[in-house]
Amino acid sequence: MSTLLLRLTAPLQAWGADARFERRGTERMPTKSGIVGMLAAALGIKRNEDISQLAALRFGVRTDREGSLLRDFHTARHPVDEKRAYITTRYYLEDAVFLVGLEGDDATLCDLQAALMHPAYPLFLGRRSCPPSGQLVLGIRPKSLKDALMDEPPLVDKMPYARMSMDSEDQGGRLIRDVPMSFDQSRRSFGFRLVKDDKVDFVLTSAETKHDPMSELED
Repeated sequence: MSTLLLRLTAPLQAWGADARFERRGTERMPTKSGIVGMLAAALGIKRNEDISQLAALRFGVRTDREGSLLRDFHTARHPVDEKRAYITTRYYLEDAVFLVGLEGDDATLCDLQAALMHPAYPLFLGRRSCPPSGQLVLGIRPKSLKDALMDEPPLVDKMPYARMSMDSEDQGGRLIRDVPMSFDQSRRSFGFRLVKDDKVDFVLTSAETKHDPMSELED
């Protein structure tokens, strides 16, 4: 098995798992349902089509920069009565950086890599207002999910460590409702998955750990 690595960064990201009425929240890291949705868009899979093959991929994410939580007080036109408006509160992650890994067979990962580089539909990091910035696809690594996430160099300078979360291979871990079973608007449904949390310690060079308080004043 190999692992496809993705770099997720943008001014704003939103990985909602609890959209309720006027409040649209975000998790503090990408969700599996959100990433599967992005993969489906890249492949040109419609909402009412089968996504079981994508949902079966083993998923993991490393948080290289947590970013900050942004609250947006949003006013929108009412969908029925144009003379009325409704108010929603939407939350986003600002300036966050994540490393996402997808473990599967080489043929499937190669197809996904090609689709992400030439997507059928536009790609978003959780919401339509959050397109990805910079290089999205880092490539396929001939490693397990855990090894690929742990061995990849940090995406942010001077990072001593990063938090990591992966689909559990055994019965341990915490249970979350984050496995998409259908994106069909008339019958959206999600299942549960077990997740294990871990930590990656990076080895920094002496140049990265050395601090010169006067360096910013030099010409």
